[in-house]
Amino acid sequence: MEPVIATELNPALTPVSFLLGTWRGEGEGQYPSIKPFRYREEIRFTHNGKPFLIYTQRTEAIDTGQPMHGEAGYLRLVGEGRVEFVIAQPIGYAEIAPGRVHGRRVDVEPARVGRTPTAKPVDPIRRSVWVEGETVRYGLKMAMEGVAATRHLTGSFRRSD
Repeated sequence: MEPVIATELNPALTPVSFLLGTWRGEGEGQYPSIKPFRYREEIRFTHNGKPFLIYTQRTEAIDTGQPMHGEAGYLRLVGEGRVEFVIAQPIGYAEIAPGRVHGRRVDVEPARVGRTPTAKPVDPIRRSVWVEGETVRYGLKMAMEGVAATRHLTGSFRRSD
């Protein structure tokens, strides 16, 4: 077993400390060009004492347990209720998404979506993450290939650690 090094939370992270932990639950996806689907998901927000949260996410198929998607990045506090979420996805995207934290809710919309030459053309990816009681919820809207921003993913999770 690896030793755990306790690190004090950077005070700058207090406005988003409600996200800290490992959250597990289920979500559903839809988009005009695909068949609706459901999945299991794990989201982690951790820290290392510096003024950002470390974010990882992974999903798997409910029926088979097969991996579906994963992403990783950082949530940075950049002043009075403002955040920047930097997320990399293995399907060839990198999001640079400024936004705001309001109470126990974070909303971001990319200023830029970088993509590799082989990635599908995705425009805005709007994300919202919020806590209701002991449950984290999120929603993701996406625009792609002539389709205006529309709901793509929703999910709800319970803390598992």
